[in-house]
Amino acid sequence: MGVQRTSANHARLTLLISGRVQGVGFRFSAAQQARRLGLRGWARNLLDGRVEIVAEGTREALEVLHAWAHQGPPLARVTEVAEQWSDARDEPAGFAVR
Repeated sequence: MGVQRTSANHARLTLLISGRVQGVGFRFSAAQQARRLGLRGWARNLLDGRVEIVAEGTREALEVLHAWAHQGPPLARVTEVAEQWSDARDEPAGFAVR
């Protein structure tokens, strides 16, 4: 599993988003963004109040999702976005909300 460098064409990005991110449609908006970008993966709420997003696709599309996560949907207030890049693991097609 790579730490910062992955294939230029296909990578995996895990985001942990903190702030007011639960109960504001963050997961559903993230899924909409990811689908529009052609990404595979999922988004879920964590018990500590954060949202976790795991996405795979082109580095360019993942960078767009990463930038979007800093803002999120209109009612969200993002205070931190932790990121981890790694090699793609062949997530199933589609983007799920868990």
